[in-house]
Amino acid sequence: MSITTQVTPYGTLPPAAQMPTRRPVSLPRLQEMRERGEKITMLTAYDATFAAVADAAGVETILVGDSLGMVCQGLSSTVGVSLETMCYHVESVTRGLRRAQGTAWVLGDMPFGSYHEGKEQAIRSATKLMQAGSHMVKLEGGGWTAEIVQFLVERGIPVCAHLGLTPQTVHALGGYRVQGKTEESAVTMKRHAHELQDAGATMLVLEMVPAALSKTLTDELPRCHTIGIGAGNGTAGQVLVMHDMLGVNLGKNAKFVRNFMQDAGGVQAAMAAFVKAVKDGSFPDNAVHAW
Repeated sequence: MSITTQVTPYGTLPPAAQMPTRRPVSLPRLQEMRERGEKITMLTAYDATFAAVADAAGVETILVGDSLGMVCQGLSSTVGVSLETMCYHVESVTRGLRRAQGTAWVLGDMPFGSYHEGKEQAIRSATKLMQAGSHMVKLEGGGWTAEIVQFLVERGIPVCAHLGLTPQTVHALGGYRVQGKTEESAVTMKRHAHELQDAGATMLVLEMVPAALSKTLTDELPRCHTIGIGAGNGTAGQVLVMHDMLGVNLGKNAKFVRNFMQDAGGVQAAMAAFVKAVKDGSFPDNAVHAW
């Protein structure tokens, strides 16, 4: 029986029989990476093919983000994304990973309005995302969310928190602005971060946060792996929206984004370049994040 590679519009994937054996990414493995100082890589993906390509490029964690509302649906913000839409895209991503014998850890965003009514709504929403294939759910905000995080974690659902610029509350924040610049807001963010770790969150996205504050939080949160986006290079890992790092978004890239497609021969090569740059510390550049 002949074995052929899978040729896609985005790159060529080796057949499952020829894929190198890799350890599945898990919470213990992420903790091991953190302890030995290896950076964690994360990209968004919303469909089967791109998820498989990202996995083949060595991306450890894939975020099925509600950013799909903007890059896939053409919405002006993430607020209009429904839980049903999120589950559909999580299912698509996990099917792609299964077909390619992928090993990446999958996070599913809990969209706006899917946990705001309290713990009971949150467990129903998180259950749907986990049944769709998520390994972990992500929710935004601090303070009131700590109780929800603890409720989910106690029921066996891994949780990633999200502080700084929280896109679901962009209207309340007054736009896409850096958060934690003042002493008061930095103190509040630190308090929220510690509360979230104490509640059981094992990941924390820090978006558009001053590099010095992100580094401080990373040092203070040994059990909660910080993943930065526009937050300097002192975090435990980095995430970008896939469309941004490929230079194919519908708007203007933020200054912290790098177009990895510029010098790459294809999508998989660009993703591999992202992984390499995060691992060796050449991305991001703290000079770009002088908030």
